[in-house]
Amino acid sequence: MIDDIKNRRALLETTVDIAVAAGAEILDVYNNGFDVESKDDGSPLTTADRRAHELIVKRLGELSPAWPILSEESASIDYAQRSAWQRFWLVDPLDGTKEFIKRNGEFTVNIALVDDGVPVLGVVHTPAQNVSHAAALGEGAYLINDSGEYKPISTKKYNNDEITMVASRSHAGAAINAYHEKLEQQTGKVNIQSMGSALKICLVAEGKADVYPRLGLTSEWDTAAAHCVLNIAGGTLVNCNGEPLTYNKENILNPWFFAIGDASFDWVGVMDLSVFDPII
Repeated sequence: MIDDIKNRRALLETTVDIAVAAGAEILDVYNNGFDVESKDDGSPLTTADRRAHELIVKRLGELSPAWPILSEESASIDYAQRSAWQRFWLVDPLDGTKEFIKRNGEFTVNIALVDDGVPVLGVVHTPAQNVSHAAALGEGAYLINDSGEYKPISTKKYNNDEITMVASRSHAGAAINAYHEKLEQQTGKVNIQSMGSALKICLVAEGKADVYPRLGLTSEWDTAAAHCVLNIAGGTLVNCNGEPLTYNKENILNPWFFAIGDASFDWVGVMDLSVFDPII
């Protein structure tokens, strides 16, 4: 898997540069005002989404013309066409549009390279902080600070006395509350850290949190880049059956999942989620 890519570090660094450039397009809109429209599914869309999408598609197309691109803003590509893709780019030009509209800075640019259903390179860039989380198979996982330094990251070991659970800032709900309660019953006090966009998975990858249960809808482009970072940092991202998420499915929606730092504790088995009719 990606063994034929001779310089993966260079590919990773170039992908980071593309994400940063897309982030600059987003910040230009963010700092100068914007209009909000709605997509067909009712989710918000801004000029920033479009500008980032156009830049990323152009730059990735120049970088690797043979590799197709699936972006949230080009999601109408039919599965009959996608199903033949062995390797492709999976992109969310602006993850956390609701956070963008709220102006809280917790939005990201997500770019992943998927090979045979597995994300093997991932970049999650946070424009408002000018930092990135990035990883590639065989090259390690990193936090790239605003000076451009690549600092290795890894997940934290399970410690029953100090547990942090990440929760979505915009998408909580009864299942999450019930899971939190059960986790506290089994382990003691559980700290909650709320965050938007793919940064929630990145918090686990960086060792700042133990688990992020996402008991609700997401799409493949929401998770692929951060999933790669988490995997290479030592964690895992699994569905309610404990199976790793895969990509380029006919249905682009993800099942409910858990982003886990240390799999020595059974985070998925904390409670029976069947009462909530999970998407699996």
